[in-house]
Order: sequence, then C-alpha cells, then structure tokens
Amino acid sequence: MTIENSRRYFYRGVAIDDRTYDYIEKKIIAIEKLLEKVSQVSIEINLDKKGKFRVEVMVKTPYKLFRAEDTTISIEGSIDSVDLQLRDQIKSQKDRRKTLIRKGGRLIKENLVVDEKAR
Repeated sequence: MTIENSRRYFYRGVAIDDRTYDYIEKKIIAIEKLLEKVSQVSIEINLDKKGKFRVEVMVKTPYKLFRAEDTTISIEGSIDSVDLQLRDQIKSQKDRRKTLIRKGGRLIKENLVVDEKAR
C-alpha cells in the first residue's frame, strides 16, 4: 500500500470532533490496506436540510475509482455504510481480476496443440 497524495477532507455545515475524525481515519486506513496503490482519497461530509449527514468517499487508484455515499442520522452510521460499500466494490474487482486470469489460462491450455506421436 502506497499513498502518493494525501487524503482530502471536505466539511460543509459540519464540525467534526477528534473522536469522529479518528473513527473516520481508522475506517479509511482499513480500506487503503485492501488496495495495492492508492493515489488519492476524498472524504466529503455534508449536513442536509433535514438534519441528516451525507458522507461520500472516493478512493482513486491508478486503474480504478471506487466511490460510495450514504445519508443517515449519524456520521458514524454513514461511514460504516460507506465502508461496507467500498469493501464490496474492492472484493468484486479482485474477484473479477482472478476470474479473467483463470479464463486466460484456460484459453492457453485449450489452444495448445499436443502432438499425438509424443505420447
């Protein structure tokens, strides 16, 4: 895991205390550990007109952008939901890569021509 750029936080209409900031950092660090290279992480926290917190997290890698957002009555609840969404996206991407690698291996084996006289 390497981070080329830093994390960017955007707060609109919200004041974040140290406990909440540490909670967000812990979740983001856990997400970064799942990925090999992380270019940038953007965390945006808004307070909407109904008094709910909207959290949006974007994790940029050199090859893919992972994005999740959620709106709940607590920042921690939104962060937990976003964390689960990002983990699902990352797992799906990793499974997709494994499947494509396996398909490529199968295609190579199918296309190999074995000389009948060799047996």
